[in-house]
Amino acid sequence: MHVTLVHISIKPDCRAEFLEATRINHEASVEESGNRRFDVLSDPEDATRFVLYEWYDTPDDAVSHKKTGHFETWRDTVAPMMAADRELEVLRGIYPIW
Repeated sequence: MHVTLVHISIKPDCRAEFLEATRINHEASVEESGNRRFDVLSDPEDATRFVLYEWYDTPDDAVSHKKTGHFETWRDTVAPMMAADRELEVLRGIYPIW
């Protein structure tokens, strides 16, 4: 299993627009072949910090995600909202076993 944690910091005045763009991306991403989870998490102490938890069956499924129209639209829409570059943390899932 291939897991990516995407650490995101946005500009304070962009929260509502970021959440809407991310909701649209989330709803399409969970329908992708090979997707097991696509969670959007927020820091309870900092409203500008988020983590996307993306779990795909294989690394190739994660690569395919980045070629979808909904990801490209999300990436381009939220780019000017970012306070810093996104940080990716790639992990291998151990449990649960599918």
